Amino acid sequence: MTDAAVHGTRAAADEAAASRWPVVPVVSAKQSAAGDSATISAGTPSRALMQRAGAAAAAEIARAYGERLHRGVHICCGPGNNGGDGWVVARALATTGVSVTVSATGETRTGDARAERALAEPHVRVIPGTDAPDALALHAGIVVDALLGTGASGEPRGAVGAAIQAMADRRAQGAVVVALDVPSGVNADSGAATLAVRADLTTTFGGMKRGLLVARGHAGRIVVVDIGLSHDGADGAGAQLVTARWVHAHVPPIAADANKGTRRKLVIVGGHTGMAGAAMLAARAAMRSGIGMVRLIVARDNLPIVQTALPEALAGVWPGEGAQDMDDAITAWADTVLIGPGLGHGPDSRRLVERVLRAWRGPVVVDADALNVFAGDAAALGALLQGRPALLTPHPVEFSRLSGVGVSDVLAQRFEVGAALAAHTHAAVLLKGVPTVITGTDGQSFVSAAGTPALATAGSGDLLGGIAATLLAQMGDAPAAGACAAWVHGRAAELAACAGPEPERAETRGITLVDIEHAISRVWSEPVAQPAYPVLAELSAITP
Repeated sequence: MTDAAVHGTRAAADEAAASRWPVVPVVSAKQSAAGDSATISAGTPSRALMQRAGAAAAAEIARAYGERLHRGVHICCGPGNNGGDGWVVARALATTGVSVTVSATGETRTGDARAERALAEPHVRVIPGTDAPDALALHAGIVVDALLGTGASGEPRGAVGAAIQAMADRRAQGAVVVALDVPSGVNADSGAATLAVRADLTTTFGGMKRGLLVARGHAGRIVVVDIGLSHDGADGAGAQLVTARWVHAHVPPIAADANKGTRRKLVIVGGHTGMAGAAMLAARAAMRSGIGMVRLIVARDNLPIVQTALPEALAGVWPGEGAQDMDDAITAWADTVLIGPGLGHGPDSRRLVERVLRAWRGPVVVDADALNVFAGDAAALGALLQGRPALLTPHPVEFSRLSGVGVSDVLAQRFEVGAALAAHTHAAVLLKGVPTVITGTDGQSFVSAAGTPALATAGSGDLLGGIAATLLAQMGDAPAAGACAAWVHGRAAELAACAGPEPERAETRGITLVDIEHAISRVWSEPVAQPAYPVLAELSAITP
């Protein structure tokens, strides 16, 4: 068998393995409830789901904080099914010899939760919820939040609010806090949190809750566990979480007999006067991502800067009005075009974008100023993009300018808002942010939660553009290329943040784009870990 065949076989095997591993859905509270209902209707008892959730959470607590179990565990149980999960955790830990105290806040309301409480009570010490602040202040190395589930909304009040404050006080004294499904007080849809638990670990069941991806500072490390939920047929439950395994299965390997042509050629159009750096950042990221050749097309006075700073890249000036200029610079050479980094947003810039997109009919990534020049005129951009693989990469303000949707509404509807723009522009839309949401023209969406606040700096999007354009050139699938690029970009920031003398401690302050750029290379060679079932995915904590 040839080397190329071996690589092709490996890629097919990786994709087959990824298809066997359950997809991690990203769900709203409504979609989560629909998944519960569908699973119960198909024959799985609701109490069995509660028992699976509690058992999985107890196992994660033991895995993460086994050295603390001898100090005891305090579990704050609410009156609903989230409290029922807590009672399952209590019994699971207590029957292994752990000292467990449970504070019951309010009367247990659901039949499943009452049944699990009855099983747990002989093995644990139960105290009224009103006494929880005193109990939490005195003992327990681990505190478990089982107060409110995904259906809760509004600011917690009364005994629940007091228990949340008590958990915060105990955490400040050195205890670790584990939340079940979502930290109490965090909205499962929006991530809004006023009075809310700040957890060190959140174990969430069946799928990633949208709010957890927004409220990362409250969620701590997030572990998604499979409890056998079915999301088939749940209204709108089409979003998938992008993971290392998913990326590894979708990005094609570089064949042993590859050459610079088969690795594809990328043209980057941008670099207006005084803004050459944006195009160069994109080029460096493309090179770190495996592109075969890069050509930068920049303003004439930036040409010597680019050629000096990037001797490994080709360079040219913005084409004039002649068709031959465009052909020589772009259309006869490129496999993919990235247009926008440092382009500027005056009338000349829009005319340049229009001329390039009319002449070049192949795959394209439209970023930054190439989006801004179409502010309020998305239809015109869509007319230019129709009929080819295309990816738009706006941040929320650029998205707002292009679509006419207010920035606050873009942020509030980040999981849904891309679908209309994708359909209108005939392009996949990568909406940057926490998290990044990628939506195809068919409405299918992917969510990347990789990254740290180190990405919140000027030029970060240019690195993303270079990665995305490379992957689009090599994959030909705009939504998949955008999803993989967003994850790689975020993962590079995570690796850069953990590269200091204490690699287990992530830092944000002091991390530069150069650090992140260099870390892109490390992402590709990083081993892909197989999580131990029932864990579907894990996200590291993002701390202030």
